[in-house]
Amino acid sequence: MPACETALSALPARGGLGLKPEHYETILATRPDVGFFEVHAENYMGAGGPPHRYLEAIADHYPLSLHGVGLSIGAAHGLDKAHLKRLRSLIDRYRPQSFSEHLAWSTHTTGYLNDLLPLPYTPETLARVIDHVDETQQTLGRRMLLENPSTYVLFADSTINEVDFLATIAERTACGLLLDVNNVMVSAVNHRLDAATYIELFPVELVGEIHLAGYDETVDAVGDRLLIDAHGSRVKSDVVALYQHTLQRSGPLPTLIEWDNDVPDFATLQAEAARADAFLMAETLRRSEHRVKMA
Repeated sequence: MPACETALSALPARGGLGLKPEHYETILATRPDVGFFEVHAENYMGAGGPPHRYLEAIADHYPLSLHGVGLSIGAAHGLDKAHLKRLRSLIDRYRPQSFSEHLAWSTHTTGYLNDLLPLPYTPETLARVIDHVDETQQTLGRRMLLENPSTYVLFADSTINEVDFLATIAERTACGLLLDVNNVMVSAVNHRLDAATYIELFPVELVGEIHLAGYDETVDAVGDRLLIDAHGSRVKSDVVALYQHTLQRSGPLPTLIEWDNDVPDFATLQAEAARADAFLMAETLRRSEHRVKMA
């Protein structure tokens, strides 16, 4: 890890929102009380134009989180050097308070696939991801956060559980982790696992940011629940409860509301961020009261 970057995240421990083009004007006109905004890096890799003008104006007033979706950090081949160069240029331009990517792969020799695909958790894959995280951090000159995935299949050849896989990557690269609580719920239901146990085992001291989102629900071929990480609705009550449980372990952390499909009006999104703020404040007060009792 580059010596110049040591903090897990410089974002405030508040609720944040994904920045959507349909809300640019509203945000600049009203300056809403939102903790931070997050953008997908690949949407701003052009040299100029209106997206950059709006992002520059908004970044003057709010902390910024940069979230990558195209690095393909788990790919079997090497990282795309041109993509890394574009990421470095974007980071140098905006100096975001946080940069994160997914534990996934999305590239092949023929190009990019429009999905974040899962990995087998094996020693070979672990070594490859560690190398790619090291290369990313050295190229970008900063610590990154690596996000746990939502998955719909398990690999028969996996020999390492997901939490240990992520913890080992963080230990060997000094990267931080992004804990997507909705992804935990989606994967737990789909694989008949216990979401609370996953959170209990997760190294929350390495988490620099939390993500929340809404899932869709259907049934699989045998009639069991199947959750889809859809990002198109309010955060569901079971994810909210799991989030509260997470905060009891981790303490208040920057929390992003992801709503990327069927994007509602800004007031609806802001209400979701305000709900996260309320939980963060409640956890802050709970910890303060506990310290008083212990004094």
